[in-house]
Amino acid sequence: MPQVMVVARNFMDMVAALPREKLLTLYDSVFICEAVLRSLPPLAKKYVLQMLYVSAPVAASAMEEWVLDEYATKHKVAIDRLIQLRVFDEERNGRKVSYKMNDKFQKNMQNYLVKGGSLPSDPLQPNVTGRLPTLAELEDYALEQWEAYSLTPLSPVKRSAIKDLASLGLVKLQQGFVVVETNFRMYAYSTSKLHCEILRLFSRVEYQLPNLIAGAITKESIYGAFENGITAEQIISFLQQNAHPRVADKIPTVPENVTDQIRLWETDRNRVEMVPSHLYEDFPSRELFEQCCDHARDNGYLLWEDPKKMRLIVRGEFHPEMREFLRRQR
Repeated sequence: MPQVMVVARNFMDMVAALPREKLLTLYDSVFICEAVLRSLPPLAKKYVLQMLYVSAPVAASAMEEWVLDEYATKHKVAIDRLIQLRVFDEERNGRKVSYKMNDKFQKNMQNYLVKGGSLPSDPLQPNVTGRLPTLAELEDYALEQWEAYSLTPLSPVKRSAIKDLASLGLVKLQQGFVVVETNFRMYAYSTSKLHCEILRLFSRVEYQLPNLIAGAITKESIYGAFENGITAEQIISFLQQNAHPRVADKIPTVPENVTDQIRLWETDRNRVEMVPSHLYEDFPSRELFEQCCDHARDNGYLLWEDPKKMRLIVRGEFHPEMREFLRRQR
C-alpha cells in the first residue's frame, strides 16, 4: 500500500497538530513561545498581551465584549487559533466556558518581557495598505523586521558576539529607553505604542510626544499593577533591564529610594488583612456602650472602640450574639 504523507501548510500548522504533551514540552523554550506569539493573527496577539498577567480564567462571554459585533468572526478565528496552539486552555463548567493562558507560555513571556524582549507590534491599518509605500517607508518597515537584542542581560562573551553580529548588519541592537528620577518621575524615550502600554501597567502616563513618554510612578499605579498580578520585583527588573544608556552605567540604574518604596508598597499591601465586621454607634447611654465594649472584649469579638464618640466594631460573624446581648439590656 503506498504511503501518504500529509504536509502542513506552514510550520505553525505543524506545531498545532502536535500532541498536547509534546507541544507543552516545546513551550519550555522562550524562543518557541516568542515564535508562536509572532505567528498569531493581530487580534490573537492583543488577547495574549491583555491576559499576560491575568492568572484567573476569563469568561468567554466577557472576552466577546472586547470587540465590536462586526469583528465577531475575527474574534472566533483568534480564539480558535489560541486553543489550537495550546496558548489558551478552554475550561468548561456546565454551559459556562472560560479561557486561561497556558502556565508555561505565560511565565516564559512574562520573563521575556521583563528582561528586555521586544514583542511584535501591531500591523499597518487597512486604510494605510491601500496605496504603495514610499522607499523611505519600505526601509523603515524592513528595519523593524529585524530581531532586536538588548545587551543589558547578556554575559560579556555573548555581548561581544552580538556586537560583532551587529557590525555585520545581521542583528539590530535594542537600546534601553527608560529614565527614572529620585522624585518618582519617569521618562521613556520611545516611539513604540507597545512600550507606552507596558508602562501604563505600573505607572501613570501623563503625556506622550512623538519620541517621549512622560509619567510618574505612584502608589495608585503600583497598586493597580499588584491587582493584575505583577510583582514589585518584576517592575524593578523591567526598569533596570530597560534603563536608558544615559543611566545604564550608573549604580544603581534605578534610584534606591524608588525601588525601596515599590517594595514597601508591596509589603504594606500584603500586610493588610480584610476582616468582615459590624459597626455599632448611636448608643442611648454611655453605660450601655461600656457594657457592650466589655462584653465584646471578654468574648473576643471586639476589633476597635472609640469611647469619645461611643462607637465600636466587632467581628461580623458575632453580630447575632451582640444583637442578642443588646436586646437583653433593654
